[in-house]
Amino acid sequence: MRDYNDLVKIAARAAEHGAQYLRAATRPGWQAWTEKAQSDFVTDIDRGCEALIAEELQQAVPGSRVVGEELTPGATIAQGEVVWIVDPLDGTTNFLHGFPNYAVSIGCAVRGELSAGVIHDVTRDIVYRGWRGGGTWRGDTQVSVSAVTDPRRALIATGFPFRQLGGLERYLRQFAAVTRNTSGIRRAGSAALDLAHLAVGHFDAFWEQGLAPWDLAAGVVLIREAGGRITRADGSDDVLSQGDVIGGNPVMHEWLLNLLRNV
Repeated sequence: MRDYNDLVKIAARAAEHGAQYLRAATRPGWQAWTEKAQSDFVTDIDRGCEALIAEELQQAVPGSRVVGEELTPGATIAQGEVVWIVDPLDGTTNFLHGFPNYAVSIGCAVRGELSAGVIHDVTRDIVYRGWRGGGTWRGDTQVSVSAVTDPRRALIATGFPFRQLGGLERYLRQFAAVTRNTSGIRRAGSAALDLAHLAVGHFDAFWEQGLAPWDLAAGVVLIREAGGRITRADGSDDVLSQGDVIGGNPVMHEWLLNLLRNV
């Protein structure tokens, strides 16, 4: 069994190669987009990037498993000594439209516990990494969540429930409540990068409905190692299943959790 720092180095190398692959790719025309669900697109670029990353991770750690958004979406995460949880292109719609906000996200669970994570901001070429007991780093600088404790001064990140429109009315009520009580909300289209920005203190809190494990596995490690909290909407720490997520620095997490419970 390798140590967590070793695992994060392996993930960082694989994420870098994935980022290089995406930078070299030619964005396909809209006729080549496949719609997995309403407004949820995938292309051969997503699949090719995931295959490249999966091969590298499994060569580096023989016997490890890869659970990815495109190639193994139905796999069970809890099983296995080392399980990589991969989103090869978080922010596919942004990528397809040329909007420069997308990332490669690689989380690592050891015996079912999230232990390492890397998010590579592709267009800015910034690497966020964290591992259990090792803190969170933006490049070579250790970072922490924000110190904002007044909601009226807080900047909140979110994602719209574009996959599960049945929750749209509830989300709009939540959006209105957060808007009335904070200094602003941002929605940039990549949950992985939202979580990275939360970990380094650019955002003070975050919420989104219906996130999958590959959307947030790496970001959970970054936030927790940076001193923040991220949970399900019921306050539970088990985030490796599909569902709603709330994160923030400890004070803002508690505030947002209580606010959304009552909406």
